[in-house]
Amino acid sequence: QVQLVESGGGLVRAGGSLRLSCTTSGSIFSISSMGWFRQAPGKEREAVAFIVGGDKMRYAEAVKGRFTISRDSAKNTVYLQMNSLNAEDTAVYFCNAVFRTSYNGADQSQWGQGTQVTVSS
Repeated sequence: QVQLVESGGGLVRAGGSLRLSCTTSGSIFSISSMGWFRQAPGKEREAVAFIVGGDKMRYAEAVKGRFTISRDSAKNTVYLQMNSLNAEDTAVYFCNAVFRTSYNGADQSQWGQGTQVTVSS
């Protein structure tokens, strides 16, 4: 079974930086998209940044210019470099991947367990 494991969250002062990592385990044939969502207390989960089709980056307006997503395809790992963090970035960050386990298999979606990012003002 495919699993996603996140790391890199923590507590940082406003203006600081953090780097999140998400690594997959299990048998994956191909990944069509992989990226990050976040959920702040009392709010719905929202998309933050994605890599689609291996090389197309997509960002939420709120993080454009501050966050950078990258991927190590050989390791099936995606990273989120977060700079100029502010209090509004405080949330649990979840990794998500849409993938196939065989050539003609169906697309599947898997979530990581989440990692807390707290930005103090």
